[in-house]
Amino acid sequence: QVQLVESGGGLVQAGGSLRLSCTASGRTFNTYTMAWFRQAPGKEREFVASVTWAGSNAYYADSVKGRFTISRDNAKNTMYLQLNSLKPEDTASYYCAARRVTVTQYGYWGQGTQVTVSS
Repeated sequence: QVQLVESGGGLVQAGGSLRLSCTASGRTFNTYTMAWFRQAPGKEREFVASVTWAGSNAYYADSVKGRFTISRDNAKNTMYLQLNSLKPEDTASYYCAARRVTVTQYGYWGQGTQVTVSS
């Protein structure tokens, strides 16, 4: 089983940056595809970015391409999301997620970390 805990959220002005971290428990972290999702109040959860098990490939939602960078350090059981050029519309609770490489659904989720971007 995998347990995920996010950190690094906070309040930042538009144009600023934050770095989110997701620390995972478990001994098979490197066998999981990892991702970040976000959910703003009253809105559906949306995909933000994902990174493959080897960390060599990343995928991004169009809304964050060129601004966010996802990475992982398997030795530290940690995934990161670097958020640059933040916009007010990036305001949301950001969730870390993981899935086994053999499935298509993300079955493990953190509790979320709040990112608030002021205009």
